[in-house]
Amino acid sequence: MNPFGQLGELKKMRDQAMQIQKQLKMEEVEVNKHGVYVRISGDQEIREIVSNDKSDEDIRKAVNEAVKESQKVAAKKMQSMAGGMGGLGGLLGGK
Repeated sequence: MNPFGQLGELKKMRDQAMQIQKQLKMEEVEVNKHGVYVRISGDQEIREIVSNDKSDEDIRKAVNEAVKESQKVAAKKMQSMAGGMGGLGGLLGGK
């Protein structure tokens, strides 16, 4: 086992994670639910809410739906990172 090789792999994974984080900031999800429009980034920053004078409950539901959709985007990006690197199991000696 080469500890320096593992350090190189950790740096590679860190760099890749930072790249994914930048990409997530650029992704946007739009949700229209119960007459409420929400635009949110892939890193879950709410960019816009148009409530159209809807109730707090309708706004809450729309925001929660937008967050769920942005989490799906983030999960897909993270899966691509784990798949491309063989996952942490490969780094830690797992198969």
